[in-house]
Amino acid sequence: MLRDIKSLTGFKIHATDGELGTVDEFYFDDRTWDIRYMVVKTGGWLSGRKVLISPAALKTPDWKSKSFPVALTLDQVRNSPDVDTEKTVTRQHELDLHRHYAWPVYWGDGFYAGSMSGGTLFPPTPEEEKEEPAEAAEPNHLQGTHAVKGYRVHAADGLIGHVTDFILEDGQWIIRYLVADTGAWLPGRKVLISPGWIESVDWETAEVFVYLSKEEVKDSPVYDPSGPLSPDYLNNLHDHYGRPVNEAAGRPGAAARGGKG
Repeated sequence: MLRDIKSLTGFKIHATDGELGTVDEFYFDDRTWDIRYMVVKTGGWLSGRKVLISPAALKTPDWKSKSFPVALTLDQVRNSPDVDTEKTVTRQHELDLHRHYAWPVYWGDGFYAGSMSGGTLFPPTPEEEKEEPAEAAEPNHLQGTHAVKGYRVHAADGLIGHVTDFILEDGQWIIRYLVADTGAWLPGRKVLISPGWIESVDWETAEVFVYLSKEEVKDSPVYDPSGPLSPDYLNNLHDHYGRPVNEAAGRPGAAARGGKG
């Protein structure tokens, strides 16, 4: 099901032995638009520290009570590597987290790959534990949803608005659409932009460039953010742009401008 990220902010995270905290934002991969982590505010029990939780740790969400149960204990989180979410999260930070929790590594087949239930599939030898993995020096492609809100969205022939929210598919944990407010150009309108329609993103100047023309966007089916996205609406939207509904989110060149390597 498609859900806007704004509505998921504040969801409670429940460890197996108590409440862990609440969702603050999400980190996604800027090449594929997959959600890689939830940023969780832990509150008083961990002095307000923010922690990263991978979707690999999620159990079945409880949408009615607005909570995400996770297959983690409070002690596991308490003893996890401290990652300062106010600064850049590096690949080394990710390696430390995935090693600690035995989460599968999404960027390759390293020996820290594990199962969601815990336990590594390929445990490192004592010698390997002492070595610095070569992949630790590789750049990652994480972007925070808080930071990307406000990015200016440009059509092929001019500015059309700015990013205000994201629509994710909860079963796959991938961003399917950016929500753009068209501002003074089309007062009172919000439009959906699929990552598949993005030509490039300049992460340095906070700008999104899409293949679409302003006229195409202006004539697109009206998006109502107050209700669920129906299959009929999505079919009409994609038919309007001549794009299949099931097109892949990630595209070559998405991080081509500015970028993170």
